[in-house]
Amino acid sequence: MTALAPSPAAAKGRASGGSSSGSGSSGSRGATGRAIGRAVGRSLLNAVVTLLIVLAMWQSVVSFLGVSPYVAKGPVDVYKFLFVDEPGAAAGQLAADNRAAMRPLTVQTLQDAGLGFAVGMSIAVVLAILFSLSRTVEAGIMPLALLLRSVPLVSISPVIILITGRGSTASVAVIGSIVVLFPALASALFGLSRASKESLDLIRVYGGSNATALRKVALPGALPSLFAAARVSVPGAVTGALLAEWLSTGQGIGGSIQKFSTAAQFDDLWASVAIITAITLVLYNLVQLAENVVLARMGMSQSAG
Repeated sequence: MTALAPSPAAAKGRASGGSSSGSGSSGSRGATGRAIGRAVGRSLLNAVVTLLIVLAMWQSVVSFLGVSPYVAKGPVDVYKFLFVDEPGAAAGQLAADNRAAMRPLTVQTLQDAGLGFAVGMSIAVVLAILFSLSRTVEAGIMPLALLLRSVPLVSISPVIILITGRGSTASVAVIGSIVVLFPALASALFGLSRASKESLDLIRVYGGSNATALRKVALPGALPSLFAAARVSVPGAVTGALLAEWLSTGQGIGGSIQKFSTAAQFDDLWASVAIITAITLVLYNLVQLAENVVLARMGMSQSAG
């Protein structure tokens, strides 16, 4: 018995179907690539606009408030201090020397800010997950988080430093994480609470547990809010690092700003503020760029964050 050969029409149909499937996949990849390109372009444009606004406001404040040029330094003054050698500058006053003096301070502050960000964000995400799984845990821990948020950090910092030790890494981690914790926790809880009820019901119908529903539905759906929490936490982590350095360690930019002001080293003072502001803007926009790229790849609306 001989097998029947496929008809030319059927073969043509299969060929056209395979071709359309391949073109559909290619078109989907192309659409994703275009979405990512738009996300990157939007992030870069936002970064440039933000930088221009900050520079314009800075120069306006210095120019129109009538502060003595000896005390108030504008963007051009800071640029010259860091990158332009003045004619006849004495040894130790060259731009390269100025940058060399600022580098270890900046690195220390970045390390302290990174520590506070990592600890605060980790605790916030873990607490948000626990609160989503158990209302009892939320009822027991949330008042403590609200207390930490309502009490001024400067007033409880002496207690924190007394417990953890002055100048210790633990004091930096605790102070930085407190600044980061509550905004990140609130945003993460908001994102987890917006999970699709239909998808959650579907998981439960098929016998899935609350942990499974959280892993497969709630957490992916909360990505915009988690990225928003990270964006908000970046400036908070830097602020917490500066506060911890000022009150506890005496290192980094936070520990040096008071010394610069006392010694009338206003060029160093303004350069420190400019450097930490620029770094904060860069880190914020990097998080925003990562958010736009990830959400574009997942096909999620970025307005959800």
